[in-house]
Amino acid sequence: MSATNRLTKPGALPTGSLDTVSVSTAGSKRGRPGEHETRGRRPRGARRKPNIIGGIGAWIWLLIIVLPIYYIVITSVRPQAGFFSSNQLIPPTDPTLDGYALVLQSDFFLYLGNSVIITVASVAVTVFVCLMASFAIVRTNSRFTRGAFSFLLLGLAIPLQATIIPLFYMLSKAGLYDTLLALILPSIGFAVPVTVLILSNFIRDIPKELFESMTVDGASSWRTLVSLVLPLARPAIVTVALYNALNVWNGFLFPLVLTQSPSNRVLPLSLWTFQGSFSVNVPAVLAAVVLSTLPIFILYLFGRRQLISGMTAGFSK
Repeated sequence: MSATNRLTKPGALPTGSLDTVSVSTAGSKRGRPGEHETRGRRPRGARRKPNIIGGIGAWIWLLIIVLPIYYIVITSVRPQAGFFSSNQLIPPTDPTLDGYALVLQSDFFLYLGNSVIITVASVAVTVFVCLMASFAIVRTNSRFTRGAFSFLLLGLAIPLQATIIPLFYMLSKAGLYDTLLALILPSIGFAVPVTVLILSNFIRDIPKELFESMTVDGASSWRTLVSLVLPLARPAIVTVALYNALNVWNGFLFPLVLTQSPSNRVLPLSLWTFQGSFSVNVPAVLAAVVLSTLPIFILYLFGRRQLISGMTAGFSK
């Protein structure tokens, strides 16, 4: 049979057609050049469609937040004379610091010192105890630790207001009424459940291989806690520290019920006293508000990066 007959045989393909078919098939699978590269990607130079509704909502929310702060600041430097007859949202033409001077002369530093002592002591003890408890809960898989963790979480369901009468009775019997320790101990107790919950969840995210490598190197549990857990859990520690500090700093019910003498008064309670003393002098009251927020605001400025890292931990998983 000749070569021509073999090529024209039914079912046979001409020479070179196999290459054509394979190339066309491969081309159909690959698609057009650059199809996979551009699929799902925004072309260069293309702009996203602006979210007008979201932008308007963001500006409205920013205005709602900024307007009270602006009012407090400009009112604190406004003179008392003619206060009610002037426009409250227009900056004063003759600002003065008389309100701040009046507040600083009214034992403000005594109240500030009491608040700092209570906040620092409560936060330091809470973080120290809860870090060790969280490490034990995560690294010890026993019935006792699981039961202790469940028992601690029950504290989240107990409202603070429901315990004020038992606390008053117990602290009075213990001779701690009207002392700074009467404010420190309950603050620690109510901060423990949420602190253990946050720290234990953060420690669970630490790779087990790191713990195993520390064990192989002969590190003790305390060494592992200090050298491994403490550096890696720093964002969570800063987060719970700032959260607890804010709650203790702004606490009003405990100081109102568990203290009585002016020497043990804290800033939130002193603001209430300033409001009674200067019921007409509104700039002095708002000057006290500004001064009371400065310490916690400065603390936030120093720990804001760690705070954001701790709050967003786990969102990328």
